[in-house]
Amino acid sequence: PLKRKHVSLNVILFIFIFSCAASSFIMFRYGISEEDEHVLHLMASVEKFKEMHLNHDNVPLSPKQDAKKVVPDKPIEIPSNDVERLKDNNAGINELSPKQDDEEVTLEVVSDQSDQHSLAGLSCEKYGGPEDASEMVYWSDITSDASFESPFHAKHDQGDRPMYMTFEPDGGGWNNIRMAMETVVVMAHAMGRTLVIPPGQGMYLLRKDKGKQNIHFSFADFFHLDSLDREHEGIDIITTEEFLLREAMTGHLVDKHTGIVSFPPENRTNWDGQDPKPLKEWLRNVTHTPLWKPESCLAVIPASADASDTDELHAMKDEILKDMPSPADYIGKPGPVDGSPIDRMKEILADRRRLCMYDEEMQAAPVIHFMCYHKMRVRLLVHFYAFLFFQDWRQDLWTKRFVRDHLRYLDELQCAAARIVQAIREKARKRDPEGNPEGLFDSFHIRRGDFQYKNTRLEADEIYKNSNDVLTENATVFIATDQGKKDFFNPLKAHYDVYFLDDFKHLLGGFNTNYYGMIDQLIASKGRVFVGTYHSTFTGFINRMRGYYAEKHKLQGYEEGIIDSYYFAPIGQKFVMRDYVPVKQAFYAREFPASWRDIDKGVGELTSNN
Repeated sequence: PLKRKHVSLNVILFIFIFSCAASSFIMFRYGISEEDEHVLHLMASVEKFKEMHLNHDNVPLSPKQDAKKVVPDKPIEIPSNDVERLKDNNAGINELSPKQDDEEVTLEVVSDQSDQHSLAGLSCEKYGGPEDASEMVYWSDITSDASFESPFHAKHDQGDRPMYMTFEPDGGGWNNIRMAMETVVVMAHAMGRTLVIPPGQGMYLLRKDKGKQNIHFSFADFFHLDSLDREHEGIDIITTEEFLLREAMTGHLVDKHTGIVSFPPENRTNWDGQDPKPLKEWLRNVTHTPLWKPESCLAVIPASADASDTDELHAMKDEILKDMPSPADYIGKPGPVDGSPIDRMKEILADRRRLCMYDEEMQAAPVIHFMCYHKMRVRLLVHFYAFLFFQDWRQDLWTKRFVRDHLRYLDELQCAAARIVQAIREKARKRDPEGNPEGLFDSFHIRRGDFQYKNTRLEADEIYKNSNDVLTENATVFIATDQGKKDFFNPLKAHYDVYFLDDFKHLLGGFNTNYYGMIDQLIASKGRVFVGTYHSTFTGFINRMRGYYAEKHKLQGYEEGIIDSYYFAPIGQKFVMRDYVPVKQAFYAREFPASWRDIDKGVGELTSNN
């Protein structure tokens, strides 16, 4: 018996070792790590997965199986309170902000649901002032824009069930996350789909003081998504929980590989504050997952659902490729924003040779899911306006206004920044009451921390040397930075009256410190002159807000989208914001005038019937 037991143990040991070796070989062969939060399907063939995607831009949905396969083995009972909540198509949007982790936090920024918040204007009365925060306003209230619906919205409304778009937040820092989110929101509207907001979760570099304040965020913690959903006829926004209750727990989602009804891991519907990895992997299995790569293809939205528009767009691309222009051809020579589709495509193509088309196959998919999967280089690290091309120029400009006017930081953040801007202006006035009665100040963004672009990591004396010619000696200067030790900036302090966000914490009260970066951006955007960090998406958004403001107030150079902004490094990029430059790769390295230049043209011309 002892010998037989010994043999059995050896067999078991052999099987265990063989299984581990095989698993390790698969991991090594396909570059997958068990630690990787973006692992797709460890038990499936990665080669098969790649083949399914790369032979076509989109994963084909499995054909519907017989009724037995698409009906759950057991009926899923939804609690009565959830059933009542789901009777309202917008149910759940008022609960987008996750609960607080710590009751001692005095101020967590959440979208105020106590009244019907309007996206127009900015009132700081209930947020601690200031009385007049109008200088922060770069957006507009365009009534006619709110009624526009994509041509695909009406088409999808004719079906028995809503069509959805789900997505995974980018895995980078906040402004990379924001960029990808903007792109997805715009695509959801353009494709006429209900947008499903990911559950509240931890985000890279937004996890300060865990246990003392909230570190699990939804996008509704930064933007007025509730008002956006309510005020715009062409877009519906729901939470992940509502989506799962509506579609998954009622047996409407099918594994595209097996054709069998699939339910969320552990039948969980509320994923706020949970590890999102199991949910992401499951969503990838039950949805249509395009492998759209912004660096190699231009995402194209036809003017209608008619196949002839799709054919026309492909023909335009083929014609352009016969004599493809370079982005350099357009420097200082912007094309008209209402130009012909082929001329506008030439300017935005930016060395890409393929189109990612919202074609009939994608239009038929019940749920489209955009992944963030680094191993396969699937990531929406791109500005929405550099990736999306609209056949109708009016829809293109509408989309840019939509982002400007409605995807802006919450009023609480705008008001907090306004208080500090006014405090800085007061210091600037006191410093030079006769020469600077308006309290003008200049601003920097100096990124250090874990920034991978070493050519921007200059010492402070080098930063001064590279920027002093565009700044005013002895001026008041605000610096937005992630540099901890402020004595690093002593060489700049020798020439300017320097301030940081830390100098004004008394004006922030008990704000969650994870919002400080957004407040930094808003303050820095108000500098007379701004000097930023190239490659930084943090700097990029500051410049875009400055562009919006310059366009709104017709500041010098606005006709070509020029703003009074510079870069301290690399020195060759110092003046690129002082000229019109078309979108070009790498798209994320900076913002481009295309996002704000002349975007109010054609207001009122676009209706859902055009």
